[in-house]
Amino acid sequence: MTLPPAFQDWFARQGWQPHPHQLALLEATGDSLLIAPTGGGKTLAGFLPSLVELTAPHRGMHTLYVSPLKALTADIARNLSRPVADLGLDIRIEDRTGDTRASQRARQRMDPPDILLTTPESLALMLSYEQAPAIFGGLRRVVLDELHALAENKRGDQLMLALSRLRALAPDLQVTGLSATVEDPSRLARFMGGATVIHADPGPNPDIAMLPTAKAPPWAGAGGHYAVPDVLEAVAQATTTIIFINTRAQAELFFQALWAANDANLPIGLHHGSLSREARARTEAAMAAGELRAVVATGSLDLGIDWGAVDLVIQVGAPRNVKRLVQRIGRANHRYNAPSRARIVPANRFEVIECVAALQAVRERDLDGDDRGPGPLDVLCQHILLTACAGPFDADALFAEVRTAGPYRDLTRADFDACLEFAATGGYALRAYDRWQRLMERDGLWRLRDPRAARNLRMNIGTIVEAEMLKVRFRGRGGAPLGEVEEGFAATLAPGDTFLIGGQTVRYDALREMVVEVTKQPSKEPRIATFSGMKLATSTQLSHRVLALIGDPAAHAGLPADTRDWLALQAQVSTLPRPGTLLTEAFPHQGRWHLAVYGFAGRNALQTLGLLMTRLMEEAGLAPLGFLATDYALLIWSLDPVTDPAPLLDRDGLREGLGDWLASNAVMKRSFRNVATIAGLIQRNLPGARKSGRQATFSSDILYDTLRKYDPDHLMLRITAAEASRGLVDFGRIEEMLDRTDRLDHRMLERVSPLAAPLMLELGRVPIAGQGRERMAEAEAAALMAEAGLS
Repeated sequence: MTLPPAFQDWFARQGWQPHPHQLALLEATGDSLLIAPTGGGKTLAGFLPSLVELTAPHRGMHTLYVSPLKALTADIARNLSRPVADLGLDIRIEDRTGDTRASQRARQRMDPPDILLTTPESLALMLSYEQAPAIFGGLRRVVLDELHALAENKRGDQLMLALSRLRALAPDLQVTGLSATVEDPSRLARFMGGATVIHADPGPNPDIAMLPTAKAPPWAGAGGHYAVPDVLEAVAQATTTIIFINTRAQAELFFQALWAANDANLPIGLHHGSLSREARARTEAAMAAGELRAVVATGSLDLGIDWGAVDLVIQVGAPRNVKRLVQRIGRANHRYNAPSRARIVPANRFEVIECVAALQAVRERDLDGDDRGPGPLDVLCQHILLTACAGPFDADALFAEVRTAGPYRDLTRADFDACLEFAATGGYALRAYDRWQRLMERDGLWRLRDPRAARNLRMNIGTIVEAEMLKVRFRGRGGAPLGEVEEGFAATLAPGDTFLIGGQTVRYDALREMVVEVTKQPSKEPRIATFSGMKLATSTQLSHRVLALIGDPAAHAGLPADTRDWLALQAQVSTLPRPGTLLTEAFPHQGRWHLAVYGFAGRNALQTLGLLMTRLMEEAGLAPLGFLATDYALLIWSLDPVTDPAPLLDRDGLREGLGDWLASNAVMKRSFRNVATIAGLIQRNLPGARKSGRQATFSSDILYDTLRKYDPDHLMLRITAAEASRGLVDFGRIEEMLDRTDRLDHRMLERVSPLAAPLMLELGRVPIAGQGRERMAEAEAAALMAEAGLS
């Protein structure tokens, strides 16, 4: 396919030339994966073949566009409308998300548009309807945007299963994946089920550095508030800035700190996933209109909404992941072959080292990422049930179809049959209960036992299982919505308590009909809502870089002077952690013995290691009292010293302890609840009602205990064990830590070491109210630093 003259003229009128990668996609005859930098015209490249083909008449839906975010579909619709209008194309473009009106969704099932923009969840829902063959039978193209973001979680697995269904309904389908930040393009192409990789010119290296600050970072803490004046100065010098914060709670705090110091009254907004849809939409509209100088945001703005005026990105807190940092950097300067400008603000002294390591990785274009392994079976169970909603199916045909999905290419027939059996009966221990008898086989085809069950199944589509959230509104009739807080946090509130949401302090008044009613209370010190947002862990590759940087004194020249002095003192008092060696230190402090393990394995893994090691210490009579885990180190305090940590780090002993601990631990039950919800064993949404988080947890706990007792080999328990080990517990990174360790270096010290001192500060991290407590805490911190030789 070549670019028609009318399209060539349109490019010329814009003052543009088609990029080589745009023309390459136009000429592609099979599935493609385009890797192109932000601002490189990926979206237009993905849609250009569709626009050219739609110059000729076509009946029904021609192109399906799938993105991770509802906001991104709206942005794409705006961007597509321009070339369609300029070229005078008779093309109907609509979106289909959870925000789409019910009347429009119903009409789309009967009369689909030429181009439909949607999300993985809405696509799965549409494929569950009996009309799916008619809706998608004439489909010619699918565009998968920001594919790397979907491939990192179960939403991507769900999407690939939906794609396998689309290929069966429309065999001539051509699929295009679009992504800007990919560490392994061939692996992402395999995830798509096989595709030709097209690389665009990556463009110039970004202009990225640490933000100079008047004050040095503190020894501990995650807020980065010491840099507020410097961040405001940078905002004042830029046109528009996005300030990325790693968690929702820290975003609220940093936003409030910015406003407290914002003497110039610069217009600054706030954007995160727990704010109300109306609040997010207002911020997005103000950004698009150029009315804001800055917006404080979390991962809710990571992906490619095109705000061309953004010319600076500031990352507050260590990035934890190089690929995510590159994605965020790309939000600045949406112009092809123009460098993005970004500055990083480490929140504490240790994060300085991580930030320097991340900057080195960005400059070397060395992205991080791990293969997620085979497609999860709980997602497959949901897919089987939704396939039955659309109509009867042949098991052999569905098995063959599912194996065309990249994550499930190695699926065994035994695992498929186990999922089918679960979908049909609930499994051995549950087959006697009617509520889980959902499929039956008749005339060689599997179908819903009761067609009315389709409604319940459709109401529970999706792979995102978050903590139960409650709406927050101002008190009074028609009170404005502010956002959401976790049910667990709301349960701790008493009337008169204050908390921070949407950048303002509010007072809790009452809980009515699952809505938290509040009034403004700006004069009181707030509590902070415990949002369920992304808990970022430092990637394996970045952790390795940090360890290598610390362990090589010759590389310390690239660190700030105070950080170099800190590490030099550590080398004097003890030694530096180094690749190939696991450093542990034991020292007394205030009548307790402390053991520091510098594992560099991520917070989840080191937290698990702390649980397992303290169990072994208890058995050894060492009287452990508690522990603390960060991304880089584990600190355990006890009544008696650990003189030889080797038995506590024995791989077989740790794995045995993991099995014993997981079997009855709340972590396992939490993982089971998530798996059971995705697989359809537990239904949170029911017609006219929704189970609260507590109700869902209660029923899942009963099911978990029942299956453990009567059916310990149940499919849901097998999936749960794999999920818990890989995700919440991250035991694989403990094993990776042991695999890369050739020797154990244990140091018995007379006092706290310089590297352990910041960990000691983490021990007493509690909310500080009032100057008296602040002064006491500062004095205690100063005394601790002096003891470590860091005053």
